[in-house]
Amino acid sequence: MVTALILPAAAGTASAATYHSDSDTSLGLLDYLENEHRAARAQKPNPEKEQLKADTEEMSKHLRYPIDPTKAAPVAFEGDDLTWNQVTGDFMAKGKVKVTQLDQHRFEGENVDGNTIEERIHIPGKGHMLQFTPGQTEVMLDGFETNYNYRTRTGTMESAKGKVAENYMTGKKFEFYPDKIVIYDGTKTKCSAINPDYSLFARKIEIYPDDKMVMHNVRFKIKGVTFLSKSQYEVNLKKDTTVSDWFPRFGYDKTNGLWVRQHLKQPIAKKVTANENIRYTTKKDWRNEFNINWENAGNYARVTQGYFDDSDDNWIKKQPSLLVGHTARIGNSPFHYSINGEYGRWKQGAVKSNHKMYNVGLSYDPIRFEGWKLNLSTSYEVTHESYNDAHYSGFNYDATLTKDFDDRWSGYGAYRYQKNNRENSPFDFDNDDYSRKFEAGFSYRIDENNRVAFGSKYDVDNATWRKFDYYWFHDMHCSQVILHYEGRDKTWKVKWRFLPI
Repeated sequence: MVTALILPAAAGTASAATYHSDSDTSLGLLDYLENEHRAARAQKPNPEKEQLKADTEEMSKHLRYPIDPTKAAPVAFEGDDLTWNQVTGDFMAKGKVKVTQLDQHRFEGENVDGNTIEERIHIPGKGHMLQFTPGQTEVMLDGFETNYNYRTRTGTMESAKGKVAENYMTGKKFEFYPDKIVIYDGTKTKCSAINPDYSLFARKIEIYPDDKMVMHNVRFKIKGVTFLSKSQYEVNLKKDTTVSDWFPRFGYDKTNGLWVRQHLKQPIAKKVTANENIRYTTKKDWRNEFNINWENAGNYARVTQGYFDDSDDNWIKKQPSLLVGHTARIGNSPFHYSINGEYGRWKQGAVKSNHKMYNVGLSYDPIRFEGWKLNLSTSYEVTHESYNDAHYSGFNYDATLTKDFDDRWSGYGAYRYQKNNRENSPFDFDNDDYSRKFEAGFSYRIDENNRVAFGSKYDVDNATWRKFDYYWFHDMHCSQVILHYEGRDKTWKVKWRFLPI
């Protein structure tokens, strides 16, 4: 028999890669497919959350008193064998015990005791905890020796593991407070495997609801082996899309050989960050880049020093370079304008030049019709190079069209005109040797873990095909492999990264 008891609060008592395509066939127009897929994996329906919501909604229909917001939310006790002393407040429950609080807390265990006057529960053995209270960190934990006071919203759980703030976590000890959760000797990962491929270990972890996670004395482990360490690491829980940014990426291509890349980011002032992009290649040695970046309401300024490569593996070194820009909507119209500039010292091979570029752009809100999305933009660009005293300017035009035909098939087409090309620039970095180009491609989702994509580029000036890019995206349990075959060059590129989900 299951016994249930619903109590009002006791009167007068104490209470998440972004993915960016490396193809220059405009395949990046379909990047949203990969990013939406990753987000969907991270946000799968949670049956326990839905059940708790349904139970508390039903529970609210049977309250004997109006809810007093100054007191703890009402609590319901369920168990196969339940005893309660109304005078002392002591209770004991055995069997399949559930303690459910109306604010969407739940504790489960085989044996539960506590006191309703002191508003506390104790699970001496293995316990299960759910917390889906609005405004609080979401928690699903299994652990031991659980103590919780549902008035003060404070408690502890020993040797626990589960899901906290959309991360799979373990800890020697969890402490719960109204404004934070503290974990000692804890691990954090987005990998749901019993033995995760990668994890972060920290001596102490502090989680502040819908704000941040601060980890102290951190070690990054792959298959249990420490590869990196930091004294402190902070995750922004408001936009946890960069949770694995400082995890290394690995890959191979013909130009660079095997490579490993790591991104580090450190806030240094309000809206100002210092960024390090560290990359080592077996064929070109170190290819690092450092920058200080400021962004605010459509404005940005960045000072950068180091190496950059384009989709054709052309490298350039900026030593250093200043970039500034501003973008905004024109009143309430569908038009947007942008102003961008760069001034710096560029070096590519024997070519060294003081590079100046100014660009003014105009774009229109996406035009949608019959499932199609049309984007139109234009810009006027002026460039000067001290290397050969070259000065060139002109308009650029872009028209792109995308459509999702169904849940599996998506396609795109693009026409682009770019005045700047290799014929008038001393650099081949991020440049073609022709101006007019037509690009088209598609994506096909095979199943939950596999997607293929194709991108092509046609040189309109010389009436010839220049690019055929083939991609295969394969999701493994906690990581992803991306195979890229360049059909015209007959070369392979491979990337392996940990999934931030």
